[in-house]
Amino acid sequence: MKVIKTEKDYNTALKRIEKLIELDPDIGTKEADELEVISVLIEKYEDERYPMELPDPVDAIEFEMDQREMSRRDLVPFIGSKSRVSEVLSRKTPLSLKMIRSLHKGLGIPAEILLQDQKAKLPEEIEFTKYPINQMWQRGFFEGFKGDLKKAKEKGEELVRDFINTTAFPQSSAVLFKKNFRGSTKNDLYALYVWQMRAWSLANQIVISSNEDTPTLDDEWFENLIRLSRFSNGPFLAREFLHDSGIAFVALRHFPKTYLDGAAMKRRDGKPAVILTLRYDRLDNFWFVLIHELAHIKLHILSNGGEDFYLDDLDISGNKQEDEADRLATRMLIPSKYSHTLPILKTAKQIQQFSKKIGRHPSIIAGRIRREKQNFRIFSNLVGNREVRNQFEEV
Repeated sequence: MKVIKTEKDYNTALKRIEKLIELDPDIGTKEADELEVISVLIEKYEDERYPMELPDPVDAIEFEMDQREMSRRDLVPFIGSKSRVSEVLSRKTPLSLKMIRSLHKGLGIPAEILLQDQKAKLPEEIEFTKYPINQMWQRGFFEGFKGDLKKAKEKGEELVRDFINTTAFPQSSAVLFKKNFRGSTKNDLYALYVWQMRAWSLANQIVISSNEDTPTLDDEWFENLIRLSRFSNGPFLAREFLHDSGIAFVALRHFPKTYLDGAAMKRRDGKPAVILTLRYDRLDNFWFVLIHELAHIKLHILSNGGEDFYLDDLDISGNKQEDEADRLATRMLIPSKYSHTLPILKTAKQIQQFSKKIGRHPSIIAGRIRREKQNFRIFSNLVGNREVRNQFEEV
């Protein structure tokens, strides 16, 4: 006896089993054992060579309705409204995962029939209602989906599951973000997780022009970057500078009920990336957040044993690593040798003259003074209000 691989083997096995059946062997005999083995081999070959077609799912539902003497109204708890039941039974609307789970559990219809796949099993249920489906739909996160918001909510589980699978977000980072998260407990963690996955996906899609290794991010590199702030389109130029340096830059606005300024991460190919939400549309905020995230890349991500994802709400106090990034950002934006000058800058004209002297946009100087004095009413005309988001298409 051997595994049946060809039609010839199959026909030979059929002839042999006929003879064994005619013998009607007693249980425990050699012939009875042979009959049992050949039966299994034939069944396995027939399943693979001549698979039975699965019944149509609607036919299966109607069969079950007939067996249980159910009306269409009786299907409402399993499918939804009466109109939805009608759409499903007329094959105008496909079954959703939620419907399939309910029909499988409530009526006992095999999952493989409802899913139309012999080997399919119902995927583990996810709490899709906790995800920000409204915003995800509005912002086009469900690629290829053409339906309206109502349809998106009905297919919520499938759409969220496809989104998660499409982003291919590493689960290790999902754990890390809880550890390396500088933020408030007020955050909607599901919305924050979606933002993180989207950021990961977009950062990995960016084609970085530089084939060279990421630079060491020394003081001269930071100086060349920050001097771009002198130009009206400094943020846009900064993005190009980063891409030329082998660092991806993404502008991705935050979700409601999340309080997030930016993130630093390592891409799938090992290249670093910076993601900014631009939740404060001001030049001073843009430059501080950008340099802070780059400080994470220099100090923590590119270093040996560094983590691969940092999420930051810079309105919240941080840990040791956050303090290190804050200090480096502060020193790079206004070198220490100029710090003694800041307290004597009292007017907008003085700030503008000083910023020109050190090669910075006035917003960087004004923002630093406002933070140190904790007075955010002064120099409001210098911090570059509404001069950032219009430079980036993602925001």
